[in-house]
Amino acid sequence: MTLSEPELKALMTAGLTGDRQAHGRLLSALAPLLRGYFLQRMGADAAEAEDLVQETLLAIHLKRGVYDTTQPLTPWVRAIANYKLIDAWRRKRARPTQGIEDDDEFVAPDQSEGAMARWDLDVLLSKLPERASGVVRDVKIDGMTVAETAAKRGMTVASVKVGLHRSLKVLGMIVRGARSGGEHEDG
Repeated sequence: MTLSEPELKALMTAGLTGDRQAHGRLLSALAPLLRGYFLQRMGADAAEAEDLVQETLLAIHLKRGVYDTTQPLTPWVRAIANYKLIDAWRRKRARPTQGIEDDDEFVAPDQSEGAMARWDLDVLLSKLPERASGVVRDVKIDGMTVAETAAKRGMTVASVKVGLHRSLKVLGMIVRGARSGGEHEDG
């Protein structure tokens, strides 16, 4: 089962505080995602992809101290994976069949379309403040009413409506920026 961005980040954060089991679960959860990522880019060479998975997991383990816990985890992991992929291409003196920037998906190819959509959605929602992403998730994903969300989160109905509207506007700008290749600053 694919873990969401918040779940992965929680495991990373717990691992950084010394929870060895959480750190192990994080690495185990990242392995199939990395495997799919490398297989998509390396072709059918499963052995080489597996070597890259192990190199990347080792780099994540060794560099975990520099991870900024105020930022989403998956872009940080993806950056490490990209560096490992570039190093592999350099070693082989090969040209990539698919550019690392061509595909932002960071999921195993054998995952269901729903799992990929959930992963993308979790990454997108991680760009919002926690309270705002919770409101969007409650109303737009879980199907709660505005009144139910207000009660659950200790907010007024009006503040839920305003927060939802603003959050959806920000998400729309992020998605449009990603489609056009532009940069978006949160805020």
